[in-house]
Amino acid sequence: MLNPPLASPGRVLRELMAEDTVLLPGVFNALSAKVAADQGAKALYISGAGVTNANLAVPDIALITMTEMAQFASLIVQATSVPCIADADTGYGDALNVRRTVHEFERAGLAGLHLEDQVSPKRCGHLDGKEVVPTQDMAKKVLAAVESKADSDFLIIARTDARGVESLDAAIERAKAYVDAGADAVFPEGLTSEAEFEAFRKALDVPLLANMTEFGKTPILGLNRFKELGYNLVIFPMTAFRVMLKAISEAYAELIGSGTQAALLERMHTRTQLYGTVEYAAFEALDRNWSERIEDRSADPG
Repeated sequence: MLNPPLASPGRVLRELMAEDTVLLPGVFNALSAKVAADQGAKALYISGAGVTNANLAVPDIALITMTEMAQFASLIVQATSVPCIADADTGYGDALNVRRTVHEFERAGLAGLHLEDQVSPKRCGHLDGKEVVPTQDMAKKVLAAVESKADSDFLIIARTDARGVESLDAAIERAKAYVDAGADAVFPEGLTSEAEFEAFRKALDVPLLANMTEFGKTPILGLNRFKELGYNLVIFPMTAFRVMLKAISEAYAELIGSGTQAALLERMHTRTQLYGTVEYAAFEALDRNWSERIEDRSADPG
């Protein structure tokens, strides 16, 4: 069903983090979010790359706007009852833009967001050729974000891409500056080994987010290993998106090449399964209930 936002999604996510390391599947629209939640996800990550690729069919190079991202996030939040955090890129501008971004992302019902210290237009965190802004400029954005949130539990996560631009030590020093500015958590992007994840954990005593993306600079590690390394949040931003894209590419190729979907039937969800996912019967029952109650009142106005 469509749901109102959680009263304090940030608090719910913080409570989950206090219990265990939280796995956040990456989602890119409301249906993917609902499926992930139905399969047992306790929290979700709204991937900027996923939303941009899926809805604009362009690279993740800051072409999606803040208001578009907030709107997509609000639709995703409606489809689930679990806390969601979202990618806010570089904050869509300077510190004053960051202030508005926080307002709109909170209004969308999110549990938190992450801001990165790249020069805009940003690049994927696992590509070469990135640039980072001066540490003080990013710290200012973090401060603006922290002082702009209405709910103190809304998570401001500071992402640093400095590992691939400067050095591991420089990335750690930047992260410390962002924590000093008030960041609730840190997201070290583009780390290349378990030792680097360990170094961040030893250097910082705030919650840490790990990005377990595929085909990048980070080796494939499981949730349990990240738990051993002391990480609190682990996102899998494009896993389902990449599986989906391969599947629909093959389906369209088969359909267009053969002129029929016959060979694809066993690979599909049935109509019944689809209607179950979108809760067709529940919506019908809700509408019928309202009609019956109004009819009862009309029959007995006293």
